[in-house]
Amino acid sequence: MNPSPQVSKTGKAARILIFLSVLALFAVLMLQTAAISRHQAISDLQQKTEADLNRYIITVQQKLDRFKDLPKLLSTHPDLLSILPHPDTEANKLRLNQFLEEVNDIIGASDTYLMNREGLTVAASNWSMERSFIGGNFSFRPYFIDAVAGGAGSYFALGTTSHQRGYFFSYPVYNRDEVAGVIVVKIDLNDVEDHWNDPLQDILVTDNDDVIFISTRPDWKFRTLTPLSPQDQRRVRDSLRYGDNPLIPLDVSARQPLTENTERITLQKDPSLAPAGDGRQVQDYLLMTQSLKDTGLNVSMLSSMKVVDQKVITAMVQVAFIYIALLLLILVLRVRYRLKLQQQEFQQREHKALEESEARIRAIIDHTHAGLITLDESGTVRYMNPTAEKLFGMTAESMRGQYLSPLFSEAARVVCWRYIMEETTDTAELTTEAGALGHNNQEFPVELTIGRMSVAGEKLFMLTIHDITERKLYEQKLRDATEALEFRVQERTKDLVQTNARLVEEMTQHRNTQNELIQTAKLAVLGQLSAGINHELNQPLTAIRNYADNALAFLRRDQLETVSQNLQEIGGLTDRMAKIIHPLKEFSRKSTNCIEPVSLRQIRDGVMSVMYGRFEKEQVTVRWPDAVETIWVMADRLRLEQVFVNLLTNAMQAVAGQAGKQICVEAEDVAGYTEIRVRDNGPGVRDPERVFEPFYTTKSSGQGIGLGLPISQRIIESFYGELRVRNHAEGGAEFLVRLPTALQQSSGAIATLDVKS
Repeated sequence: MNPSPQVSKTGKAARILIFLSVLALFAVLMLQTAAISRHQAISDLQQKTEADLNRYIITVQQKLDRFKDLPKLLSTHPDLLSILPHPDTEANKLRLNQFLEEVNDIIGASDTYLMNREGLTVAASNWSMERSFIGGNFSFRPYFIDAVAGGAGSYFALGTTSHQRGYFFSYPVYNRDEVAGVIVVKIDLNDVEDHWNDPLQDILVTDNDDVIFISTRPDWKFRTLTPLSPQDQRRVRDSLRYGDNPLIPLDVSARQPLTENTERITLQKDPSLAPAGDGRQVQDYLLMTQSLKDTGLNVSMLSSMKVVDQKVITAMVQVAFIYIALLLLILVLRVRYRLKLQQQEFQQREHKALEESEARIRAIIDHTHAGLITLDESGTVRYMNPTAEKLFGMTAESMRGQYLSPLFSEAARVVCWRYIMEETTDTAELTTEAGALGHNNQEFPVELTIGRMSVAGEKLFMLTIHDITERKLYEQKLRDATEALEFRVQERTKDLVQTNARLVEEMTQHRNTQNELIQTAKLAVLGQLSAGINHELNQPLTAIRNYADNALAFLRRDQLETVSQNLQEIGGLTDRMAKIIHPLKEFSRKSTNCIEPVSLRQIRDGVMSVMYGRFEKEQVTVRWPDAVETIWVMADRLRLEQVFVNLLTNAMQAVAGQAGKQICVEAEDVAGYTEIRVRDNGPGVRDPERVFEPFYTTKSSGQGIGLGLPISQRIIESFYGELRVRNHAEGGAEFLVRLPTALQQSSGAIATLDVKS
């Protein structure tokens, strides 16, 4: 039977009525929520603004209190009267300026300065700066007027000299109970606005005329909270308190008082400063103002009303969400029974799927290649898979309810029982190699892993067993191969040690042979020098013979004074012969091979004492560097002398037959090394790349065998240096000896450089 049209219309009207009632209730809830949340948000904003304002005021007040009494303290300094009303001397003025500069740096003020009774600044901490206050007259400032009157003064203004904002503290300087001047300390309050970083709050500090001189908004500085009358504007500008700033009022379009010191204001935005995309032309703020005690300053805090709007929107969204959730809950309750039936059907399907999954898992366990044994909490066997039955030769039924001891050796039992009996919640597994017992209690190696698990709240242990018999056989073969390899390595090492010993012995013999060759080369050089030495010795020997004969003749005549003179001449000639022979003895003996600081002057004296006769005979000029005594190198003096004797001998032989025979020795310091160049004006070197090869020589027979230069090169290399040769661009050969430099200290001691090979 179908419902009548009247009944259908009644049901439809009832649904429309319910829908309209729901909408009406929703609208009432939204309006009530908006009113309550706005009132609460404004109250919270007032509390936060008041707390932040008090905190900021305390910060400013502490900064002012820290400097308030400093002028009074400085006024007691006796040096202030030394330049009041005018400086006695420039020295007193300079001393006081330096004192004020030091005090200013210590207290961290912006400026500290002293004025006489007429307001003229006679000393200042910035006396050395271009913007110095000295000479400036600030008698028009209220802080000066208050101090001259005998009281402490304070004032905020824009500096007429520095053009910087500052707060001034002043105090009179007395001389016999009369005011002789005023001491002023200026502090910078910029940091109290720089440290404020709340984007929803702005700080304003104003004077009694509501002129803003400190603000977290740079575009609000030197503007007014309320419009000033033309008379007030003229008065403020004439005081030069804020320079030539126009003092334009903020664009406040609406004010709504809330409490005694709190109001809601609406500011017109500056289009040039508005953020991109912000189409609103006004901004609402909560303005709270308090006065700073004894300063004539007012501190205001503007908190953005955006927070209030956001809280109202959030509250309305939350109430709307709850209201909609309740409506949805009604719908949920209607289908709850249906969902319950569906849940029961799902549980039945889940149970069936679980049984199928367990069946698949058991099939996997039964067919795995590892033996699996499950133990209960007491350590008795609950389950063994077929692989474990084959490994141990026992059935799961026969082992069910028994302890695992019959399955493992004694050592493996101890390990398993220690793990089972350990009271811990750690689920870490234990893996070890153990001995298992198979048919007829025959032991075979296995890898045993035992771990804890929980099934339906019951504590169980799972043992995983892998037969590692084949792996053990492979490891044994590997150990045998390793031992064989180690034996072969030992045998080879023994051969290498013997070979190394033979090489060391051969190197020792080679070194001895090299030293003998060096000594032989030295003796060969001595042989070449023998003619010149004989010539030098023959002259003093002939003179000695003549003086001796004359002495005998004068002795027969009793001319003892003449005999004494002849004997003294003989002694002098003997000393000359000893000086000629001594360098040859030093040159011929073997060196100590000790590397030490050596002066180029010592090398020059030794070489020239050996070769000056030959140079004189061959008419060869040898030039050494100027200040040769200041050039020090690291070397063995005797062996280095041998090198230079060899080089100068070669150079002397090279210039034979030349006109104007010259040998030039030069020295230069290059990056911790000394380069000594020996250059001649001969024909040059025919083959520079082969001159250091042993037995290579271009000299005629009897002048050398080709070992001098190779030996010299080895000597220089033993000093961690190098010996090179090249043909000079202006002609002649040039040998370069490069040796580490030794530093000579002023005390006369020698400091050597570390030289690495």
